[in-house]
Amino acid sequence: MNRRRTVRVPASSANLGPGYDVMAAALSLSLELEVEETGAFSVECDVAGVPLDRDNLCVRAFERLHPADGLAFRIRSAIPAAAGLGSSAAAIVAGLTAADHLFELDAPLLDHAVALEGHPDNVAAALLGGFVICAGGDPVRLDPPTGLEGVVATPSRPVSTADARAALPADVPLFDAVHNVAHGALLAVGLARGDLGIVARGLSDRLHQGRRAHLYPRSIELIDHAPQLGALGATISGAGPTVLFWCNWEQTGTVVDGLRDAAPEWDVRRVQFAAAGADVEAIA
Repeated sequence: MNRRRTVRVPASSANLGPGYDVMAAALSLSLELEVEETGAFSVECDVAGVPLDRDNLCVRAFERLHPADGLAFRIRSAIPAAAGLGSSAAAIVAGLTAADHLFELDAPLLDHAVALEGHPDNVAAALLGGFVICAGGDPVRLDPPTGLEGVVATPSRPVSTADARAALPADVPLFDAVHNVAHGALLAVGLARGDLGIVARGLSDRLHQGRRAHLYPRSIELIDHAPQLGALGATISGAGPTVLFWCNWEQTGTVVDGLRDAAPEWDVRRVQFAAAGADVEAIA
């Protein structure tokens, strides 16, 4: 029987307001990669526009650890591409995990994932699940607090990560840096204690969201309106334009309904903060 592995990897939201390039969370949307020994190389994917050859990101990540000759790759993803929800990180983690598990390599997956992605936050959340704080060395991981849920709202028009990074200055005012240090600390404490009130206080950012507002003004408007919708607060997910609304589970339905009224052209989804990271099912 041919060896086969199925890997499921969660989406992720990086920055989380004040934690620019440091904090991220795994979300319950997922990418699934199936790799099977068939004797011939092939790639199938249900996402339009994704390369179906060795340029595919799952395959590129896989081949960082082992050649893909004779293997069939089948990819299914519920993670919107170019939306700030870690689609590339999920693909990288899926490819690396599949190769590592299929060939029993015991490779340092996070190191390889960071080398491919260029920064650790999304790939760490995708690999480990939960909330992660990446500050050099091994990431610090926190379980999602009880009662905390999310809603992601995504417009149809994407924003490139390159444009989002180009919008940020090389230097920022000391006042803004101090603000983010304070609020990032509040957010970490709120998550660790499971105190949603402190989580809500910790979501404020002065480093990146305002400086990128011209790229997605409607996203910023929705963030400002989050408390009126019933959310604890809201943050730009990664480079955007998706907005992540942080909710007490009792209010999540109200937030979903309010968003569908306020932004009927947007894709609105209720999500969980996922405790589990990349997961492998071995078949044969």
